[in-house]
Amino acid sequence: MKVIFALCLLSLFFVSCDSSEKLSKETAMTLLQEQDSYPKPLVEDIYIGDPEDAKRMLDLDLEEEGLVSIQSSQKLSEVGEPLITFTEKAQPYLVESGGNDPKIQRVRIADEEIVEIVNIQTADDGQSATVEYRTSFENETPFAELSRVDLEEENVRTANFVSSDEGWGME
Repeated sequence: MKVIFALCLLSLFFVSCDSSEKLSKETAMTLLQEQDSYPKPLVEDIYIGDPEDAKRMLDLDLEEEGLVSIQSSQKLSEVGEPLITFTEKAQPYLVESGGNDPKIQRVRIADEEIVEIVNIQTADDGQSATVEYRTSFENETPFAELSRVDLEEENVRTANFVSSDEGWGME
């Protein structure tokens, strides 16, 4: 009887030592959204003194839509001064540039959102996992046509996770 009791205690000890849970799709999705900040804004840098950026905006009729005002000519003394001015209508799409360069204005193009968790590959030791997930671009702004990124294409991304006493977290 004592032997059976000792074996039960021993097996309970081994089961409790291996209490690491597998990483679920729901947990991976939550961690990606919280720790990797999804949805992520896709932004484009606009050089407000660059004639090529001004031409791109004219070609896309952004001035006609009332989002920008473009100075069509400059005097020699004004070279390097802004050609592009963003209107009040454009304000919801402007992103702070961090003050690094006042000649650059960042505009939000769209939001990259997670569509689904495609695959979770857990290491043999159960302490790490690689998650493969698909993202797409949603909430396109009027500036979306300026993007050099194909907004119609879905992307497959990967992230690494590790297990600790507190649970799963991103590496």
